[in-house]
Amino acid sequence: MDMLGSLIMVALLVFVALAAARIYNKLITLKNRYKNAFSQIDVQLTRRYDLIPNLVETAKAYMTHERETLTAVIAARNQAVANLRLAAENPGNLAAMGALTASDRGLEAMLSRFMALTENYPDLKASDNMRQLSEELTSAENRVAFARQAYNDAVTAYNIGREHFPANIVASFFHFPMAVLLDIEEEGKRQAPKVSFA
Repeated sequence: MDMLGSLIMVALLVFVALAAARIYNKLITLKNRYKNAFSQIDVQLTRRYDLIPNLVETAKAYMTHERETLTAVIAARNQAVANLRLAAENPGNLAAMGALTASDRGLEAMLSRFMALTENYPDLKASDNMRQLSEELTSAENRVAFARQAYNDAVTAYNIGREHFPANIVASFFHFPMAVLLDIEEEGKRQAPKVSFA
């Protein structure tokens, strides 16, 4: 009976180890999915941020009295780029996502102010280059919204996966932290900005 008891114990330990390995691998897969989804946000935000200096440079020729606003837009853009880099290093991290969200909101506010000022410059509004850049910016905003949704879906799947029993035990033992959604709380910020130079 002693030998049978030992075999049963070994079989039970092997079963538990295999189940834990399966859960661990599933959590790794889910974690990599949300990191990949964030990389799509990174691509789209980088594209968006790269458009802003061109937009400002185009406006400089027309908005000679608005240098302070143009400088503030570039400063907000640079802060958003820096926070995007930090978030890309650790997607799902509460501090990184919070900093990215805050800097992106600051950039949105500066862009809104900038766009409001462009209304005072009819020649700028009529510029083909400005019109094209604004259309690209709107398109980039739409792509960012889709990428955010995919990221948030992947984070939700990961968080649900790590909270289920017995995955929560494996997640706790192997230090799989909760991932944070990239959330925009203000309802007005959930929509792409309306940019029109027509």
